[in-house]
Amino acid sequence: MTTLPIAPLTLRAALFPRANSLTNSLLALGGAGFLAVMAQIAIPVPGSPVPVTGQTLGVLLIGASYGPALSISTVALYLAIGAAGAPIFSNGGSGFAKLVGPTGGYLAGMVLTALVLGYLANKKWDARFRTALPAMLIGEVLTFIPGLIWLQHATGQNWSWTISKGFTPFILGEAIKLSLAAVTLPAIWKVVDKRRS
Repeated sequence: MTTLPIAPLTLRAALFPRANSLTNSLLALGGAGFLAVMAQIAIPVPGSPVPVTGQTLGVLLIGASYGPALSISTVALYLAIGAAGAPIFSNGGSGFAKLVGPTGGYLAGMVLTALVLGYLANKKWDARFRTALPAMLIGEVLTFIPGLIWLQHATGQNWSWTISKGFTPFILGEAIKLSLAAVTLPAIWKVVDKRRS
């Protein structure tokens, strides 16, 4: 009796099927470095303390590729390195003050996004565009909800200001980023599945 090979749940498992703790540590470090690079792609928004960055795209890709445990570890490592003083947040920012400043809620939301997208990746939502697109939208929402709540609290501004400065300017950019992730991940899965068959 022959047994069929079990299909990997995540891209990380497909690309690194024999991963051990060293492999996962290197992936977490590489992912944190990727987030640091993506954070430097930052475009200031006039009148808003929140810039448009590549960070959210990085979190979407890592969360959906790594699975829940490794993606949370990766985002937490990135935040810890930045909080410790490495200039890896947007515009070379660093320090604990960034975590509790006006944009801190978006950073906290990235952890939640990584968790939920990792969970959805374990259910293969990232393998097909029709499920990857809503998964990425969920990820964006999970980043923005705590981001907006904390922005309003930290600035003391009303909700109209908060939405106009912390959400509205980002709609187009985030739509492009989530669409890019929703197209890229299934395309990678197609290549991986062809190589496995």
